Amino acid sequence: MSMATITLSSKGQVVIPKEIRDELHWVAGTQISLASNASGVTLKALPKKTGCRFADLIGMLKHDGPPLSDEELCKPVDYSADCEAAEKNSR
Repeated sequence: MSMATITLSSKGQVVIPKEIRDELHWVAGTQISLASNASGVTLKALPKKTGCRFADLIGMLKHDGPPLSDEELCKPVDYSADCEAAEKNSR
């Protein structure tokens, strides 16, 4: 763990030294929480948002072959044949 002495600017700003940013993998845009305590302050990186937007999913699934009709896509799936085959293979 690294340690550094920094100076508060006239605007109340501090610069986290590159060595420490690199060690913590803090890049531009990293959100950091600041909590005051009896001995000073604690900085912690906030967890990255893992939520997925619908737009991020477009193109994720690929289909080779002709386009499927709405009826074909909505047709119920019969898993009974698959279950029977799996049951026979497990014996």
